[in-house]
Amino acid sequence: MLPMSEDIERDVMAYDVLIVGAGPAGLAAAMRIKQNAPETEVCVLEKAAEVGGHSLAGAVIETGPLDELVPDWRDDPPAICVDAAEDEFWLLHEHGGSRLPTPPQQNNHGNVIVSLANMMAWLAPKAEALGVEIYPGFAAAEALFDDEGAVKGVRTPDMGLDRAGQPKDSYTPGIEIHAPITLFAEGCRGHCTKQLIERFELDAHADPQTYGIGLKELWKVPEGQCQPGLIQHTIGWPLDDDTYGGGFLYHLDNNQIAIGFVVGLDYADPRLRPFEVFQQFKHHPRIKPMLEGGEIVSAGARALVEGGWQSLPRVEMPGALLIGDAAGTLNVPKIKGIHTAMQAGIIAADHVATHQAADGFDAALRASNVGAELKKVRNIRPGFNKGKWLGLANAVWETATRGASPWTLHNHADWRATRRLDELNGPPPEQAEDYVKRDLPPRDRLASVYYAQTEHDEDQPVHLQVLDTNICIERCTHEYGNPCTRFCPASVYEVVENANGEAELKINAANCVHCKTCDIKDPYQIINWVAPEGGSGPNYYNL
Repeated sequence: MLPMSEDIERDVMAYDVLIVGAGPAGLAAAMRIKQNAPETEVCVLEKAAEVGGHSLAGAVIETGPLDELVPDWRDDPPAICVDAAEDEFWLLHEHGGSRLPTPPQQNNHGNVIVSLANMMAWLAPKAEALGVEIYPGFAAAEALFDDEGAVKGVRTPDMGLDRAGQPKDSYTPGIEIHAPITLFAEGCRGHCTKQLIERFELDAHADPQTYGIGLKELWKVPEGQCQPGLIQHTIGWPLDDDTYGGGFLYHLDNNQIAIGFVVGLDYADPRLRPFEVFQQFKHHPRIKPMLEGGEIVSAGARALVEGGWQSLPRVEMPGALLIGDAAGTLNVPKIKGIHTAMQAGIIAADHVATHQAADGFDAALRASNVGAELKKVRNIRPGFNKGKWLGLANAVWETATRGASPWTLHNHADWRATRRLDELNGPPPEQAEDYVKRDLPPRDRLASVYYAQTEHDEDQPVHLQVLDTNICIERCTHEYGNPCTRFCPASVYEVVENANGEAELKINAANCVHCKTCDIKDPYQIINWVAPEGGSGPNYYNL
């Protein structure tokens, strides 16, 4: 076996500021730090092989923070960048739908539709031009601490280990990167962020965080089936009234449509299959005509953070800050989090420039426009915990009062919402059975994985750590029906028969698209997602 990590001789690199994650929050912070103090040495680690490779969002963005960082960006925009032209909001039923008034939070006048992957790849060279050092293909395996217990940086994963964790000929130990201040911008359900929240009890006075799984595809469609700038959101079918979620279609230029679906991970029925919900949505009579005759260009899935104001953990600790979706700054009613993530990065950079320490950042973020935006809409998402119709009525009230209700509704852990099979009444959801409509690609989950261009070396340690596989077979099969085989959009988890004729859990880690759903929704909380070998994972081209 390998020696413990502290016994391995490792190279050490030192910077003034270390940033984990080259997403919207991380790059915004890095750029602002260099704009404030060009002499500051800033290092950004990114687990994808290329910046943007693991970035996935809708994505319609409010451009305020981008305007602030790159005032002339419209002279040289990202490869996909379409001005919002029209909004539609639909309530779907199985055979049709009704157009509803567009919620004010979803008025996209002045916003633009982008590919987040392309936007990050476009923004990275601008950060490097300011002197930021960006290292793609280097994840953070764990946070490091000094003798007083403060964060002093991170360690990158060891490279060149086989599936059993033994060194291969290519073995290279990870390096330590130290800095007086580290900004964790890992995105939703970040691996190191999760460790830090537990270590420093950052969520002691917050509600449990809640999440959704977002599935997205980019389509190239025939001429005339796309209206550039049209933004369509849907609620209702194919979800039942008790399950939160909805669909979106963003019409791009060059006959391209970005289509996706979000399912709240607080759903109760463990037989639900979010991937099949999305595929069923594509076959709705209002949706299918826009896609027929087209082809998928790219596909992916990612968890998104939905807890908002009341689930926001303390975002400072000795030596480090949490920013962006690592903290949970997405505005659910707007269906937008890029502008709040970037703004949080800017606020963090200004705080570091002024104070040279983490102390006070939590109060600064909560008192900022980001905090005000989240607090204003704090009751809208949890209002749907009692179903679609009460949720809509509550959303109208909260919108009319501009969030001035004298109460705050509470969030609950998604995994606790999952009901045991013996607690369920009535038939399973339609998506519990094999999906029968396969007129539109992809034909199954493995085909979707192909479009995500995910890649992992088969001979590396499994990065999906199931802490007790006996629970999966001896308890979960009977109590919940192994929901990991249903909620995973990439067929990572299978229950198979071994050579002895016994059931066992098979983990197809190479399929993983890094959505983190298993880490969130597992009803026993025994699945731990960790960063795989550097650069592994999806490549979200144009998504």
